[in-house]
Amino acid sequence: MSQKHDPYAAMRSREFRFFIWAKLLLTIALQMQAVIVSWFIYDQTKDTLALGMIGLTEAIPALLLALPGGIIADRYNRRKILIASTLIMLLASIFLVFYAYGFGSTNLWPAYAVIFIVGAARGFYNPSQGPFWSQLVNKESYVNASVWNSSMWQTGAVSGPALGGICYAWLGAPISSIIVCVLIVITLTYYILIGNKPVFISNRAEPVLQSLVAGIKYVWNSKTLFSAIALDMFAVLFGGAVALLPAFADQILHVGPEGLGFLRAAPALGAVLMAFWLAFNPPRKNAGIKMLWCVGGFGLCMIAFALSGNFYLSFFILLISGMFDNVSVVIRSTILQTQTPDAMRGRVAAVNSIFVGSSNEIGAFESGLAAKLLGLVTSVVFGGCVTLGVTIAAYRLSPSLRKLNL
Repeated sequence: MSQKHDPYAAMRSREFRFFIWAKLLLTIALQMQAVIVSWFIYDQTKDTLALGMIGLTEAIPALLLALPGGIIADRYNRRKILIASTLIMLLASIFLVFYAYGFGSTNLWPAYAVIFIVGAARGFYNPSQGPFWSQLVNKESYVNASVWNSSMWQTGAVSGPALGGICYAWLGAPISSIIVCVLIVITLTYYILIGNKPVFISNRAEPVLQSLVAGIKYVWNSKTLFSAIALDMFAVLFGGAVALLPAFADQILHVGPEGLGFLRAAPALGAVLMAFWLAFNPPRKNAGIKMLWCVGGFGLCMIAFALSGNFYLSFFILLISGMFDNVSVVIRSTILQTQTPDAMRGRVAAVNSIFVGSSNEIGAFESGLAAKLLGLVTSVVFGGCVTLGVTIAAYRLSPSLRKLNL
């Protein structure tokens, strides 16, 4: 059997296994932390706009630092950048432990401060981790590595919220925050075990502004890549409902932090199930059409979730939405790796992080603001309809994406 049909091709690299284990543990830690902080803030305020401010607080530093982070990722050792940014997340999480012992206070600025610091660390972490895994496997394994990379992230996104909700309810915020710190320490250990992987094509002599503009121009001129990024950006920006889950858990579904944890885990559980399917059935043929169908399906799921008043039905709908979303993530990630030269990958990953990664946080703010203005259910229905409209527009305006094969 040829390597392209080997579902475990990327996993045969020891260092790639270290990388995805690190990604899994850090994802679990940050997802647990997100549940702890979001439930606390909502419990104190009962305000959907306060939930939206969580996303905005993390997005501001992530947006401001993403492009500088991409330039650094193309000029310096990406492994060292990952270690340094993960260490910053650890320090912020240690601060949260001390804050957790005073959770009876209504002073929210320390919680927002932790979110801000994590967002700043993400500004350097995301542009480095995206292209870093491509240095750990051969090019023939990129599609397979993208599937495993996505599946590990989604596995963490499944278990992290569920663990966060359960630990918050059973152990309390302080112990839960300590567990987060332990997971980040193990993540650092895995990154340290990976050998140095220098960027082979150096552009240190290029002026910073010229280097930055070159990355943006590359994405703009790559019509397929730009279309895929734009499609995901608008779907995440308007279609997501994750930021409002504490309000849905409280007002609509009447479940506590444990229920919130399971709701947050549902999309990622669906993504993991889809990831295992994609590992054996990679989306090579008609990849663009599959991406468009799945983004549209995601929008329909958001509309159905908003109209559901049953916890189990809502959980199932979110699970299906995660299955649709993961197909889009894998295809976009594969396009990014296969159509970008190594010396440009950090800046392209930074642009991707700005338009897709940070749109999660900007989308959280949009969701909170829309819920404040339109009402909780109406705002999510509106977002799902916008996602459907964006999908139709992408189909009509991007023939290169329609014809994409990987």
